[in-house]
Amino acid sequence: QVQLVESGGGLVQAGGSLRLSCAASEGTLSRYPTGWFRQAPGKEREFVAGISRRFDRTFYKDAVKGRFTISSDNAKNTVYLQMNSLKPEDTAVYYCAADADQYVVGADRVDEYEYWGQGTQVTVSS
Repeated sequence: QVQLVESGGGLVQAGGSLRLSCAASEGTLSRYPTGWFRQAPGKEREFVAGISRRFDRTFYKDAVKGRFTISSDNAKNTVYLQMNSLKPEDTAVYYCAADADQYVVGADRVDEYEYWGQGTQVTVSS
């Protein structure tokens, strides 16, 4: 069982940067493959980035490759999403999620993740 809390969202101009944090208030987050998803108004929730500490792997949605970086600080029980060169189309509620299957790598579907945070709003103005 793991409880997730996101933070770091806000309003930023196009071209700016934000760093989102996903902290686990319960459980050891490094045990679980962790992903970031986002959901824009009127759209389905979509995968953005994922990390597997067990297999030392990261993976990204094509649209954010080269701009976003997912990382973790195991001592702080936290996963980060560094977002650079933000675009208006990045505007969404961003969610952190953890997969109960510790041996999965590359999970990018909503239904593959069992634990979710409450989300944090990111708004990019043009």
